[in-house]
Amino acid sequence: MRKTTHWIGGKPYNGVAERTGDIYDPATGRVAGQVDFASAAVVDEAVAAAQAAFARWRTASLAQRTSVLFAFRHLLHARRSDLAEILTAEHGKVLSDAAGEIQRGLENVEFACGIPQLLKGGFSENASTNVDVYSLRQPLGVVGVITPFNFPAMVPLWFVPNAIACGNTVVLKPSEKDPSASSFLAELFAEAGLPEGVLNVVHGDREAVDRILEHPTIKAVSFVGSTPIARYVYETGTRHGKRVQALGGAKNHMVVLPDANLDLAADAAVSAGFGSAGERCMAVSVVVAVDPVGDELVDKIRERIAALHVGDGRRPGCEMGPLVTGAHRDRVTSYLDAGRDAGAKLVVDGRHHPIDGEQTGFWLGPTLFDHVETDMSVYTDEIFGPVLCVVRVPSYDAAVELVNANPWGNGTAIFTNDGGAARRYQNEIEVGMIGVNVPIPVPMSYYSFGGWKESLFGGAHAYGPEGVNFFVRSKVVTSRWLDPSHGGVNLGFPQAT
Repeated sequence: MRKTTHWIGGKPYNGVAERTGDIYDPATGRVAGQVDFASAAVVDEAVAAAQAAFARWRTASLAQRTSVLFAFRHLLHARRSDLAEILTAEHGKVLSDAAGEIQRGLENVEFACGIPQLLKGGFSENASTNVDVYSLRQPLGVVGVITPFNFPAMVPLWFVPNAIACGNTVVLKPSEKDPSASSFLAELFAEAGLPEGVLNVVHGDREAVDRILEHPTIKAVSFVGSTPIARYVYETGTRHGKRVQALGGAKNHMVVLPDANLDLAADAAVSAGFGSAGERCMAVSVVVAVDPVGDELVDKIRERIAALHVGDGRRPGCEMGPLVTGAHRDRVTSYLDAGRDAGAKLVVDGRHHPIDGEQTGFWLGPTLFDHVETDMSVYTDEIFGPVLCVVRVPSYDAAVELVNANPWGNGTAIFTNDGGAARRYQNEIEVGMIGVNVPIPVPMSYYSFGGWKESLFGGAHAYGPEGVNFFVRSKVVTSRWLDPSHGGVNLGFPQAT
């Protein structure tokens, strides 16, 4: 049985934990390990280590920082299969999905290797007579990163490489449900030559989170999770004077117009709705079928669901694994009866899907509802599981109205062969990330990730240029070196001359 502990000051923590939590193997339902929970005092130790390291790391040359990131990238690429096994063992996603998660994380590491290009300030010579003005982009200090269970490797890699490339030091708090990936990444960073204390990992629950949000030394916090917790993180962090980016939940709609290729749309709906067991903030959870395509589209989706191979992600051929915990599985399953009782048609009941794995695992097969109304809980709630809802609308305008009325604004997609309709959709829709015949429009690392409305609290999206801006602050210097023409005292307000 494995034991996961904190990583503080460049090494595993050797203190005794006051509390621990169980780590489950979702495919079997059995306890596979334990994780130490950090008290406020342990978080303080991690912050102190990060603060001590900041004095050195902030003055490290850009060449030194990027050399560490290049070395880390090489190690992560070489050990990606080891990390994928950790993800599958603790989260439950199949190995191919875990490999895809690591690849997207690697893309951001590669972006961070080029961050020096984005840290350049500006310079204006002779802005006034013999006066030069220039700007600097400097690190914030110690920053906190709080990440969710659904992407235990990728989401830390959204933030940590960028933060340290900008000269900050980090205290990372991953989900206690699948914590080992973050400890693995910390070990790779140490092997890559990252100085002690630049990256620290603390595990735990709300006690650790609250201390990060309240600690006076931490200057900024990055968070990904559900909307209620994102709001709490944003409000608590800002109340304590911190810069906060808090990415919340989603209810992502995929609009299918009558001219769309329905085979392509059905493939996309199944892939985006049930990949990683629906435990993605970018998963498609609502298909908006514009009349008259509803019946044919639902039939095609149902056919594809029947062929899905659900089981232990370590077994060959499995396409969808279990949910992360038994409690979460039970919560998601409760929506099946709730949706049916509310009047939606339960086309496919995931409780009856064949499972290639031990029956004690946290299983729920892919589920499909049709004729869903917008006042039903299966529509209004972020279920975060393999439950796909079909809502039928009479027109394109009705589809846009439906999507824009939703309180979330994370991602959306439109399937059509009409370029004019697609262009109109991208301009009219009130959502942060849009796919045109692309069901999961997660931006590449050189753009930025984030939604609108209740999917984002704070002004900064994750990674990319906005992510870099989040981890630096600007300073403007106005300088003049005196020469014999110095004109003496002038009590007037400075002017450009």
